[in-house]
Amino acid sequence: MELTMTNRILTLKDKMMKEERYLSIEQAFIITETYQENVGEPVEIKRALSLKNALCKLEIDVHPEELIVGNRTKGIRGGVVFPESGIAWIDKEIDSINERPQDKFNVRHEDIKIFREKVYPYWEKDSMEAVIRQRYGTEISEIEKVVKINQKDHAQGHISPDVAKWLKLGPKGIIKDAKEKLEKSDDNQKLFYQSVILVMEGVQTYMMRYHDLLMERSKHQKDTMLRNSMEGVANICKKLSCKVPETFHEAVQSIWFLFTVLHMESNASSFSPGRMDQYLYSYYKKDKDEGILTDQEALEIIEAIWIKYNQIVYMRNAHSAKFFAGFPIGFNIAVGGQDIKGRDATNELSYIFLKAQEHLKLPQPNLSVRLHENTPIEFLKEAVRVVGKGGGMPQFFNDESIMPALRELDIEEEDVKDYVIVGCVEISTQGNNLGWSDAAMFNLNKVLELTINNGKCLLTGKQMTKDYGSLENFKNYEELEEKFGKNIREYIKRMAIACEVVEKAHQEHLPSPFLSAVIDRCMETGIDVTRGGAKYNLSGIQMIQVANLADSLAAIKHLVFDTKRISSHELMDALRNNFEGYDVLKAILLNKSPKYGNDISWVDELGAKWAEFFKAELEKYTNYRGGKYHTGMYTVSAHVPMGENLGASPDGRSLGEPLADGGMSPVYGRDISGPTAVLKSVSRLNNSLTSNGGLLNMKFLPSIFKTESGIENFVSFLRAFVKLQIPHIQFNVINREDLIAAKNKPEEHRSLVVRVAGYTAYFTELSGELQNEIIARTSYGKM
Repeated sequence: MELTMTNRILTLKDKMMKEERYLSIEQAFIITETYQENVGEPVEIKRALSLKNALCKLEIDVHPEELIVGNRTKGIRGGVVFPESGIAWIDKEIDSINERPQDKFNVRHEDIKIFREKVYPYWEKDSMEAVIRQRYGTEISEIEKVVKINQKDHAQGHISPDVAKWLKLGPKGIIKDAKEKLEKSDDNQKLFYQSVILVMEGVQTYMMRYHDLLMERSKHQKDTMLRNSMEGVANICKKLSCKVPETFHEAVQSIWFLFTVLHMESNASSFSPGRMDQYLYSYYKKDKDEGILTDQEALEIIEAIWIKYNQIVYMRNAHSAKFFAGFPIGFNIAVGGQDIKGRDATNELSYIFLKAQEHLKLPQPNLSVRLHENTPIEFLKEAVRVVGKGGGMPQFFNDESIMPALRELDIEEEDVKDYVIVGCVEISTQGNNLGWSDAAMFNLNKVLELTINNGKCLLTGKQMTKDYGSLENFKNYEELEEKFGKNIREYIKRMAIACEVVEKAHQEHLPSPFLSAVIDRCMETGIDVTRGGAKYNLSGIQMIQVANLADSLAAIKHLVFDTKRISSHELMDALRNNFEGYDVLKAILLNKSPKYGNDISWVDELGAKWAEFFKAELEKYTNYRGGKYHTGMYTVSAHVPMGENLGASPDGRSLGEPLADGGMSPVYGRDISGPTAVLKSVSRLNNSLTSNGGLLNMKFLPSIFKTESGIENFVSFLRAFVKLQIPHIQFNVINREDLIAAKNKPEEHRSLVVRVAGYTAYFTELSGELQNEIIARTSYGKM
């Protein structure tokens, strides 16, 4: 029987799409009141009480069609103000956030008044953001054109909690565990267990509030089917407040409560459900065997939580919105892959999740398929068919590449096999890892600019690093590389110090008892996750952008030093003048120097060489929690603002133009040898370079997927991707003309979803610069 999308789901999707985003001040007011009423308490208790009070007091709402309930605001897509983490940017932007070019939010006048009178005065000097600025703000600003330090004004996300533990224990079971451990705890542990008990009591109340509201609303519901449904969901909420789930529906509702509360505690992005088809399978199988669940009913429940994943949005400041454009919230779900014994783990739910994506085509969750050498052909074909329908999902991850990279980080084999994806493409273990995968972004191309220009910024002329000379007086290419390496080392050192400052501030200001309760080892040791309580404590740094770097270095090596077709003086004059009056030279740089992405080994290896250099230097440092630094190659949307921070570059790129998208992707328009050549080039990047995640973005025309032979060819392409051990690949399947039409008439294309980088977003909600960059990406019409 063909699985269909029900009228209930269509109604819920339509309601969500029609609701506008609003800035919400309600939780900020509750947090502020709680801190004011508990001045003498330790921060651990104040944080716990703030969450508990929010769970007990925030306005809530339900819709009669909902099978899964819960949110952190009464409205569907509220951007929450979180004062203890960051407040200054809200004060600066609250009057204009509804008009900014990227990620707008409407604001109610009464909320502005409450914010200015009640919230901002209390937190102006005491938020984490303010403390970081006082301690190290000048230095962070000094390095910003090279290094963007993240997590300065919000809590750390990018975590996959132990969902299986949550389903097994629920809030009541965790309270019992915490009370038992509290009795045996020392003075250093007591606050931790007390905080866990407080927040879990709040969670129980929160669940019962939805029961009470649903029962009250059901009394006035005239539609018998909807009334019965509301009462059924109400009973599930009541049960979950004091017991554990037993049915598939109960388990899915329990999962949503978990993720809603995680966002209420931390207001961060990328809390990822992980391998949902694995830990939900026993509930699904039991209900199917007992005859109380059909696949159609399971699909409807899954599509109901899919819609909920789109109802939580994350509000960033205007600067960060450029780097993370399109409201990416990062509910990443991985399906398929292998089990602990290395056997294929695909099951019936894996297919149902694909069907939900095919039906809804929403930006969330960020659906990922784990591939390996023995992935069933039927599952691979079904995934390709869904990709071919547009919407940018699923994306694909390669066990054959990722698992070896995780082993190099000393991850235990059980956790290696069970790896998940958080946020966009970041690799993590499930339920035991504070991976801090979005610690910083490092613009390698800006360092090259400083190296060839006496340490000065081409945009401002400011001296940003030591003057080791310029391209004009380097004797040979090797001297350039020597100075380039020195500058990279210096900025890595400065970056590591800044990251330490930020991590320390998180420990002081944002202990997270609810999150800690669902991260392995925190409950066992009584140590908060921010203080290193997790089993694994990594920090991930993104190298941006290897394609432009390889192209620039290849141009310098080939045209300046090897063939001497261009003089170093002429090239530097052209760069300092943004190629004005140097049209011929620019054409030579673009067309007469080989480019990354075309299976030219020496060019590809230039990029790989410096990525490996960066990784080796970074490994000399240890993060503030005592864990390792490791590297990733993805950009989110940072390739646009980081391009804005960069002058004209030796690859022929003009001042301010975006860098290559993705992280491992070629510069758009320069990959002229076909998609297989792109795979060959990317495969020259060592697996260990992307243990924090790597991103290959490609665009194909829809016509490829119209025939069975086209689908089979695409399956073969993905098999080659697996064999070449490339960690990640994703696809936009769309015609260029459709994107242009959507840009010109956004009101007619509100539901158009595209791949930005490791995530999808509504195309019409992206800034014009980012829209243009996506339109310009190379499209392939054949394999």
